[in-house]
Amino acid sequence: MKKLVAILLVAMMAIGLVACDNSKGGNTDSSTTYKVGLCNYVSDASLDQICNAIQDELEAIGKENNVTFDVDFQNAQADANVLSQIVTNYVNDNVDLMVGVATPVAMTMQGMAEEANIPVVFSAVSDPEGTGLVASMDAPGSLVTGTSDMLDTASIVELIKLYNPDIKKVGLLYDAGQDASTKPIAEAKELLSAAGIEVVERTGTTVDEVTIAAQSLVKDGVEAVFTPTDNTIMQAELSIYEIFADAGIAHFAGADSFALNGAFLGYGVNYEELGRATAHMVADILLNGKDPATTAVQTFDNGIATINTDICEKLGVKFDDMKAKFADKCSDVLSVTTAESFE
Repeated sequence: MKKLVAILLVAMMAIGLVACDNSKGGNTDSSTTYKVGLCNYVSDASLDQICNAIQDELEAIGKENNVTFDVDFQNAQADANVLSQIVTNYVNDNVDLMVGVATPVAMTMQGMAEEANIPVVFSAVSDPEGTGLVASMDAPGSLVTGTSDMLDTASIVELIKLYNPDIKKVGLLYDAGQDASTKPIAEAKELLSAAGIEVVERTGTTVDEVTIAAQSLVKDGVEAVFTPTDNTIMQAELSIYEIFADAGIAHFAGADSFALNGAFLGYGVNYEELGRATAHMVADILLNGKDPATTAVQTFDNGIATINTDICEKLGVKFDDMKAKFADKCSDVLSVTTAESFE
């Protein structure tokens, strides 16, 4: 009997120790590691800012929850073959989740996600529904969800008209192969034409082609240029901004990174905030078992205008005057000087 009591006491102590250990909560202990494949489409000021924010925020969330996010960060450098290989490697490595920054990456991941049963969180996708990444913004319906930098094209057109109320001709500069440009370019054409403003379209797929397109727009006599969140033009901005500035043409674009790289004005979301939100969606899926199919796509305040004060000087306008003129159409008006990347 004494031996039986002793055995029971030892068993009860063991159960108590297990219970105490489990009181830390679920899988979130220091031995838990989640493998995350993070792929950027191409290096530019906005996308790099997103990737940095995702990695920093995941590190912070990991420390808070006593887990490790092992992030395999890759950059496809706008090469479809490289992108496909990167995603294939993620699948072969059995990552727990993939993060695709920009539409081409998200779409490539989507094509492999279902078969591999790997959730995907996208970031900086301008038109998730139009590209077929989700069934709807509120109910994605599959393993794919994420954050969107959806553009308010109508407000940008209004800013162009406020900048020059007598404007007669506007150039549209974009890469016809970029899904992010399809919807806003169609919207801009409709809105500008309805206002009696002539539209001139020029496209390019490389920096050299975009440079030629920019020079053509100057010869076309456009008075302003609009570019949506187009990564091809973003890559070329540092090569073309002086072409427009020297000709007295204001370049309006769909992200603050364009203004950083020399466009007159970038209009859109805060990409650092978007990156942090993307990281929290990743953590919610991996730590809390959130279902991507029912996790709504997250959108943000897309009314932040960033004006390049160096270009203001070249165009003969003052930042304070522009800020006052645009205030009613923007949630905020910020200033920036020309640089290659954000600090």
